[in-house]
Amino acid sequence: MPVKEALRLAEERELDLVEVAPNSVPPVCKIMDFGKYKYQLAKKHSAGKKIEVKEVKLRPQIGEHDLELKARNIRRFLEDGNKAKVTMFFRGRELVRPDLGMKVFERLLQYLDGKFSIEQPPKMEGKNITMVVAPK
Repeated sequence: MPVKEALRLAEERELDLVEVAPNSVPPVCKIMDFGKYKYQLAKKHSAGKKIEVKEVKLRPQIGEHDLELKARNIRRFLEDGNKAKVTMFFRGRELVRPDLGMKVFERLLQYLDGKFSIEQPPKMEGKNITMVVAPK
């Protein structure tokens, strides 16, 4: 179909004439709503970039090296654009001293650089303390 006729048809339908395959002979065009098409493409791409919440589990008696390793993992999650949920479990007599758990959270935050924001500060929930860290 000639280009002028295709343009006239597109104008009658109040749509756009979009060139789909410019390198083919003859070039292939479609009559469509280009704004709607761009919106759907953007929506499809944003659906692929969903933020996940990765969970890291700690204990109050964690060693320094293990804490550094957990901090490295959290930093990697944040750099990938995901959130990190840090959960500390208490068992038995450890429940009496939740302040030790809070000190571990403070040490963990020292290992992490300032490239994050605390979405949910450390808070005691039953036998656990949880904190959510998100990338800036």
